[in-house]
Amino acid sequence: MSAPARLVTVGEIAAMLAAHVDSLVPELLPRAVIDGDEWRVGSVAGEAGRSMAVNRGNRAGIWKDFGAGDTMRGDALDLVAQVLFRGDKGKAVAWSRSWLGIDDLDPARIAQQRREAEERKRSVLKDAEMKHAQAMRIFIAARPGIRDTPVDAYLRGRGIDLSGLGRQPAAIRFEPRLYNSETDSYYPGMVAAITGGGHSIQAVHRTWLEVLPDGRVVKARDLTEPKKTLASYRGGAIRLWRGETAKPWQSVQPGEWLVIAEGIEDALSAVIVRPNYRTWAAVSISNMANIMLPPEIAGVILMAQNDTEPLAIAAFERAVEHFRRQGKFVKVARPPANVKDANDLLQDATGDSTDHAAGA
Repeated sequence: MSAPARLVTVGEIAAMLAAHVDSLVPELLPRAVIDGDEWRVGSVAGEAGRSMAVNRGNRAGIWKDFGAGDTMRGDALDLVAQVLFRGDKGKAVAWSRSWLGIDDLDPARIAQQRREAEERKRSVLKDAEMKHAQAMRIFIAARPGIRDTPVDAYLRGRGIDLSGLGRQPAAIRFEPRLYNSETDSYYPGMVAAITGGGHSIQAVHRTWLEVLPDGRVVKARDLTEPKKTLASYRGGAIRLWRGETAKPWQSVQPGEWLVIAEGIEDALSAVIVRPNYRTWAAVSISNMANIMLPPEIAGVILMAQNDTEPLAIAAFERAVEHFRRQGKFVKVARPPANVKDANDLLQDATGDSTDHAAGA
């Protein structure tokens, strides 16, 4: 008599569902839309929106409904339970077995599903490794000095003149021929290193630039997305400025404060005004709540934007609570009500309005 087939565990079912996340999510949540490595939708109720995210990359199936607090999160099996059965995992297991085609315990079908889950995991990891390697190559190949380059001109056009600071951000480089897949062509570009908790580069941020006939430099106007990241930047940040100590992050002094803005331009605007603070760009407002800080950092100053989008407001509030939970003092720096962000405020103060005039 042959040995009985091994039963499928709950964890394996979750992994099998995750292997088919791009088929599972549209079936469970028809209004969900793809946004990079995530599916986005309003909530587990399925309405249109972006408050809920389901990972489709190297953490496939992992999801969180940000509008519902920390309790509404989990893996792909938890997603089935919440969307279809109000959290009943037993019913979710039964439904998932049927959806995966393994409810009859057919050994061949179960083995196939296990293979597919493992193959997807390997494929996702390989893709992540390739993107990370490509990001590293792009940053290493770019020119480390930005003075008198189109990057320098672009920043000056945004009111950001780094010449008076005595040094320049090492995290920013200039690439004269930065490839863009949208147009299958090359542009001058600003390349920024996104560094993780291990002090190593985990991703890059790219800004494609255009030199206008009058010499001004703006974001490339023929691109739908003139700014993009490459590789996963979750929990990382663009470490733009070391503050008055000028010491590397590994040598941060006890009691230091850190300024965190969303984008490069806002962060550098803060540097121009308050160069004594360490300053980072979080890349996205949602990523602020992923950044972990060492005990030496006493507090953070979060650069807010006057954004009326409810999801952006909620994401910023999550960041505030995130750092408070780490035991940090939190201050919020917000521009006047009639100004969008710190960079617009700086441009108004300096009289620079390149991007406003160019529509970039």
